[in-house]
Amino acid sequence: MQNKKSITKGDNFEIKTKSSNKNLHKASKEKKDEFYTQLVDIEKELKHYKEQFRDKVVYCNCDDPFESNFFKYFAASFNALGLKKLITTSYNKSPIAGRQLHLFEIEGLKSIKPKDAEPYKIEINEVTDINNDGAINLEDVKQLLRHDKNTVTPLSGNGDFRSEECIEPLKEADIVVTNPPFSLFREYLAQLMEYDKKFLIIGNVNSITYKECFKLIKDNKMWLGASIHSGDREFRVPDDYPLNAAGFRIDSDGHKYIRVKGVRWFTNLDYEERHEDLVPYKEYTPEEYPKYDNYDAINIDKTADIPKDYNGLMGVPITFLDKYNPEQFEIIKFRKGDDDKDLIVNGKFPYFRIIIKKK
Repeated sequence: MQNKKSITKGDNFEIKTKSSNKNLHKASKEKKDEFYTQLVDIEKELKHYKEQFRDKVVYCNCDDPFESNFFKYFAASFNALGLKKLITTSYNKSPIAGRQLHLFEIEGLKSIKPKDAEPYKIEINEVTDINNDGAINLEDVKQLLRHDKNTVTPLSGNGDFRSEECIEPLKEADIVVTNPPFSLFREYLAQLMEYDKKFLIIGNVNSITYKECFKLIKDNKMWLGASIHSGDREFRVPDDYPLNAAGFRIDSDGHKYIRVKGVRWFTNLDYEERHEDLVPYKEYTPEEYPKYDNYDAINIDKTADIPKDYNGLMGVPITFLDKYNPEQFEIIKFRKGDDDKDLIVNGKFPYFRIIIKKK
């Protein structure tokens, strides 16, 4: 039987959904994991950290400066956040890198054709009301880039975040904010830790299961962000992206968007909500909370089911980290029992569990 496809037309775009087993793992395998974060999701997350950006150098090193919503957000909010400097770089294999160059008409770079998709570095040190419209916004940034050729420079290499010319601005940066390729998440995160940087980045929730990532979470050196705790999020994808995801749409300009499940922000910037206590309401019974066959801890299938009157070891889903307060709970270990095999309960293997206990 063929999969059914439904199409709903709106005023400005066409939404399509179809049944499929294709998902983010296939995108990662094929290296088609270049997803462009929506501005609304950036705004919802960044509002929790605004004071931490004052007088800081922000680096977005996986972003085409002419397309990235990270660049748009920080450029338009440069003065409101009190930034010291904004630096962005792009990768020349990005399918959209440089295509919007003509919108800015960069002085001194007009000979470079948009189709070349060359990587660039943009440095913003000041944003003033250049167009005299009484407001400071992205239009002023466009004017700034148009008239100051020293602000925009082509990169000599390909713009890879691991290249030396992209590591140099990383050394200067105070905070890194971007959406790195999901297939390179571990390598990207390792670089941030090597250079001891504050960061706010997007990744898949299953990144928690990487031993390198889990260790950072266990040691309270990284945690989940404030705004995304469930559901899926919409990302723009390159024009040649195969639309075989569970849900997608194409807007009136032909831009493609897909919905990706299990997306989370990862950060080492603190925020107030992270220290709010989880309030359990259920009571413990041995029947409802069986112990693992190979570890002395009870199994809990949902974070909301953590019992209020149990003080021993508990195995919880990885989504527990959405509610994790390091002052309330201690993370003991991940996934394995006393026999160093995956946790088993009543002869069955639940999906990865984090062993915790109350403080």
